[in-house]
Amino acid sequence: MRNEALTGYLLHQRPYQEKRALYYLFSWQHGVVHGIGKKGAPLFEPLQLFATGKRDLKTFSQIGLLPAEDSFTKDAITTEPTRYQQISGQQQYAALYLNEILWKLLPSEDPMPVLWQHYQDSLMQLKQPLTATALRLCLRQFESHLFQELGFSLTLAHDNVLAPIEPDTDYRFLSDVGFVATNQPDKTTINSLQTLFTGADIIDMARLGISEPTLSNWSRLHKHLIDHLLDYQPLQSRLLWQQQQRYQ
Repeated sequence: MRNEALTGYLLHQRPYQEKRALYYLFSWQHGVVHGIGKKGAPLFEPLQLFATGKRDLKTFSQIGLLPAEDSFTKDAITTEPTRYQQISGQQQYAALYLNEILWKLLPSEDPMPVLWQHYQDSLMQLKQPLTATALRLCLRQFESHLFQELGFSLTLAHDNVLAPIEPDTDYRFLSDVGFVATNQPDKTTINSLQTLFTGADIIDMARLGISEPTLSNWSRLHKHLIDHLLDYQPLQSRLLWQQQQRYQ
């Protein structure tokens, strides 16, 4: 890249020298791009900047907010004035969670314009008043788009040996193989319960999708898959959320 104009959102930053920072930018053009630039770029706002460099770590210059009147995309992702509203309260923890799973899971410089649009749409949702249920639905829907982008297809119609899901059978979800029928489910530990689903639950998930009646089961399923993809390393945003809940 040589003075290439990028538009995107900042996912993560770390201090780098006295006046600069190491940035992880989720750009529309190239996916996640790592670069060094002047400190002070904001989270959750559309940025424009110039990137220079042939190696993995670019130099970012002229970092600023994308003007509200601009429209951007190949065929137009339009930006809205409401995008500059602040994300606050519990929704800020949710936005931090989206950022953390993206910068930890996405490969560098792999364009993902469809996921980029879903991320922008999710941030717009998080800037609006949301119930606790609506907030969880927003996160689960985005995770579903992320799994698709990463090539993980959740099959709900059959188990690991291609037998149809039966409503009266219990199933264990294993990230590498899918749903496995079990005659003697282990219900003695929390970890075991998190991956245990009844066939009736799975059938409802396939029929209703990510919706309020199936939300708890989708949350358990997605958490298990996210943890697997992260090699069970803790998420700081999740820890912050849990601490905030304890002190309420």
